Amino acid sequence: MAFDLILRNGTLLTSAGFERADLAIKDGKIAQVGDLSGQEAIQLRDISGLTVMPGGIDTQVHFREPGLEHKEDIESGSRAALHGGITAYLEMPNTKPETVTPSALEDKLDRADGRSWVHYGFFFGASPANAHLLATCENLPGTPGIKMFMGSSTGDLLVDADEDVLSVLEHGKRKVAVHSEDEARNKERKTLVSSNPTAHEHPYLRDAESAVISTKRLLSLCEQTSRPVHILHISTADELPLIREAKKKGLPVTCEVTPQHLWFSAPGCYDQLGTKAQMNPPLRSEEHTDALWEALGEDLFDVFGSDHAPHTLDEKAKPYPQSPSGMPGVETMLPVLLTFCAQGRLEYSKMVRMLCEKPAEMYDIQGKGFLKVGFDADLTLIDIEKQWTVNEDLLQSKCGWSPYHGACLTGQVQSAYVNGSLALMDGKRVGIAKGQTLRFSSNLIDNS
Repeated sequence: MAFDLILRNGTLLTSAGFERADLAIKDGKIAQVGDLSGQEAIQLRDISGLTVMPGGIDTQVHFREPGLEHKEDIESGSRAALHGGITAYLEMPNTKPETVTPSALEDKLDRADGRSWVHYGFFFGASPANAHLLATCENLPGTPGIKMFMGSSTGDLLVDADEDVLSVLEHGKRKVAVHSEDEARNKERKTLVSSNPTAHEHPYLRDAESAVISTKRLLSLCEQTSRPVHILHISTADELPLIREAKKKGLPVTCEVTPQHLWFSAPGCYDQLGTKAQMNPPLRSEEHTDALWEALGEDLFDVFGSDHAPHTLDEKAKPYPQSPSGMPGVETMLPVLLTFCAQGRLEYSKMVRMLCEKPAEMYDIQGKGFLKVGFDADLTLIDIEKQWTVNEDLLQSKCGWSPYHGACLTGQVQSAYVNGSLALMDGKRVGIAKGQTLRFSSNLIDNS
């Protein structure tokens, strides 16, 4: 029987490296990989000069819907993801209302159906009020599990007291994603703001010690409960020895680094971008950036995540510290990582491992993340040598700006397939939104 599509004369990129091979798709799945000369297909596409990798999986985005759609929504955020070669995302619960009830989760899934250009899952938010319900809620369809904010967030999502963190970790078995900053220290240091503050003060007010205190507490409670935890957006040199030691001890700990914490450093980023560089945890000095790069080289980090957290230009223009923290990044993450690879700072194989394969393994996402027979044909085709300049006016996010505006990048997304259907070609969308709810095999496990 003929295949639906054969991609010929391309180069496949996986964690094993580069391989010249053809790839066949049948019924939305990868059907065969190798030399397919002479094989028949309904459609043949010559992709000479292009590199095929699994569609990226962004494990940390904020698409702002419901309640904050003036900044972003599921359609616009997923559209940005598609243009950036990201074919699946995990979205965070700090919307309005927060995703802290089964009905709120179901509402998000309903909103994404028919509107999301790529596949989706929505984190369930932990709070002191719902901690006792989380063992059930973490297994609801469409969620990768629980997100916990140990530092400031909206509404009821703050879980800062040790007894509440412990309660969250004791109710359930799946991995808990954690924003790790110490709320008490952050509140205390707000009083140190100067009389004429600028964004340069942000990494001083939310200092490295805040992250260290929180991460120490989290790792101690992880050891006490044996509950798997995933520490988001590591930003300090000081946390790295703690995480190294925890992993050496065999604790169930994983961690993330963002492209922006590797790309930008203070004070230059605040000189250049002002409050546009403001995010939590902050972009920090070169000492911290260098340490993150060293840890990346040592394979300490498990995944990349964009922490796509858009705000409007008007909101960002407010004087610090009234300006909100967060920046867009889902569309630029893969091109920035490809640029690191082109510079020789990151191995292409490691990039695919951390952006595609490991996220799928870490959250037990069925059928995603690999260029293997039987896996879903979610594919990103890139021109690995293409140099281009970021123009924020051409990006898809509703917020309308990018911290990378004007940056020259190497490596550009050319096409993307979602479940075997062409969704992006030469930077232009094809057809309609076909994203589907991600399937998590852990949802099938009895956590009672």
